[in-house]
Amino acid sequence: MTAPLIELVDIAKHFGPVIALNGVTLSVEAGECHCLLGDNGAGKSTFIKTMSGVHKPNRGEIRVDGEVVSFSSPRDAMAAGIATVYQDLAMIPLMSVTRNFWMGREPERKFGPFKLFDFATANRITMEEMAKMGIHLRSPDQAVGTLSGGERQTVAIARAVHFGAKVLILDEPTSALGVRQTANVLATIDRVRKAGIGLIFITHNVRHALAVGDRFTVLNRGKTLGTARRGEIDAEALQDMMAGGRELAELAGSLGGTV
Repeated sequence: MTAPLIELVDIAKHFGPVIALNGVTLSVEAGECHCLLGDNGAGKSTFIKTMSGVHKPNRGEIRVDGEVVSFSSPRDAMAAGIATVYQDLAMIPLMSVTRNFWMGREPERKFGPFKLFDFATANRITMEEMAKMGIHLRSPDQAVGTLSGGERQTVAIARAVHFGAKVLILDEPTSALGVRQTANVLATIDRVRKAGIGLIFITHNVRHALAVGDRFTVLNRGKTLGTARRGEIDAEALQDMMAGGRELAELAGSLGGTV
């Protein structure tokens, strides 16, 4: 068997006396969408930042293709093929789709001693990459701010894939979207998975996770409560694990009714 694209084993992260992560284990295979579910305060943001090189873990190992690695910065993680699409997307609304797609990595053409942004190449590749994701832009000069939320998510995902992501971490990509935009983003996730890229889909929405997920891991108070494959767990069980079904049941009992 081939090693997972990325594997985190018994990861712990402390901030002084505050224990943000305390024994998180998770792996992602090629072409798999692994959903990490958790309510607010479960430790999802710390987990993302630890995996993407922002934080160094206090305990545990991160393995890429079976080799133990240590990321000192997000640049190290990106060089290893670990890319993150955050909720804020790191885009400038008034700039064009092409400018946002290539930001910091612009293709160049030489004009004598000068280097100029090769707009023709950049525009062509931008349109091609967006079309692969099912988005057909009117023009590569279109301002990102004129796109829908789902389309902006797709630009960020297409950008990460084009620049060599082997593992793509998606931070709540559907949290602020309507029904149609959510469906578009979930379809994009499915396209990326079928291209052999591993995805970690961070979400608190069980229905969205079940729509595209292959495996499901629940994070609660900095610990993983277990991992299940598609078909092994239903939405109600996942929701209970996320939100503390036992606590709700105890509250309902004390109130003499249901919650």
